[in-house]
Amino acid sequence: MIYLVDLEYVETRYTAEWKTYFPEYLRVNGLDVTVIEGPENIAACTTPGAFLNFSGTNVYKSEQVRKIAELFTENKIKDGDKFVFADAWHPGVINIKYMAELLGVKIELHGLWHAGSYDPADFLGRLIGDAPWVRHAEQSFFECFDTNWFASDFHIEMFVNNLLDNDDGFDTLPHPMLVENLRGDKILRTGWPFEYLTEKLANNYVKEDIILFPHRMAPEKQPDIFKSLAQQLPEYEFIFCQDLNLTKPEYHELLKRAKMVFSANTQETLGISCYEILAAGGVPLVPNRLSYKEMYDDMFKYPTQFTTGYKDYVMHQDMLINKIKTLMNNFTAPEIQSKIIANKKFLEKEYFSAYKLLDKLRG
Repeated sequence: MIYLVDLEYVETRYTAEWKTYFPEYLRVNGLDVTVIEGPENIAACTTPGAFLNFSGTNVYKSEQVRKIAELFTENKIKDGDKFVFADAWHPGVINIKYMAELLGVKIELHGLWHAGSYDPADFLGRLIGDAPWVRHAEQSFFECFDTNWFASDFHIEMFVNNLLDNDDGFDTLPHPMLVENLRGDKILRTGWPFEYLTEKLANNYVKEDIILFPHRMAPEKQPDIFKSLAQQLPEYEFIFCQDLNLTKPEYHELLKRAKMVFSANTQETLGISCYEILAAGGVPLVPNRLSYKEMYDDMFKYPTQFTTGYKDYVMHQDMLINKIKTLMNNFTAPEIQSKIIANKKFLEKEYFSAYKLLDKLRG
């Protein structure tokens, strides 16, 4: 049995889509799945600048732990059962490990890592930093999981370098050796289960001169840079998506009309919206850093120093503006269109499909 410990969902984020798609994806691929949920709509409103509700998420997770404890109490958890945490940052993994080991039940634990205090630009890194309690907690979560799953090599490197004990020596090794030496299958990379996006974003719209800012209004997303670009380039329509309070279908319709998604992020371990614009036939424009560095064609990247901060942006804004104009004004050029198709196919297979996770769970 696969027990999927799911994420509380917010209607405007991918978590709402995962609510139904993730378990169905596992089932249609031959796995027997039981979903462990928390109370419905407990975290419907997010804490400003974040992607979840800081208190509501603990109500949700606590209910999940209660349900799992009842399954153990009723002797329903059996040898060979596998628990998949849709978000590895879940204190309940310690409760499960405690019960399984003391009761002698041989289970597997899998966790999907999205972010944590080890990322200095994430809200946990910014608000809590390297406080011993959070760093030790994350190290404990890591040790509890038989396999820790990440969606990008950048995320793996940051996680190991910033979180794991320096005495392990892994932070000084080149990345391929680092992963190979980190206890076999302890750390693996897989795409996330986003196979459905290809169909949802299939596009027959005529593209308009629209540039989107699809991110949260948070410091690590640098919305002030986007606002400045809008003033410098009045010939294009610049839209902060969050200002429109869009439903998910409405957001997808806007992606289908837009030519570009712009990012100046200083924190990103995957970046769904920049893939979504490719899937909708548009172009992302991203800095050559973070997860973007390994994911996007050079045509869609600009030098990282252009937006490492607002002052750096001001120094380089003319070059960034020229990059935007080149992509927007030559959007229909065969070279740009072929890069859109090729980059989309690459990301669709390697970063937005969970076949590697699926293969492991079947094993």
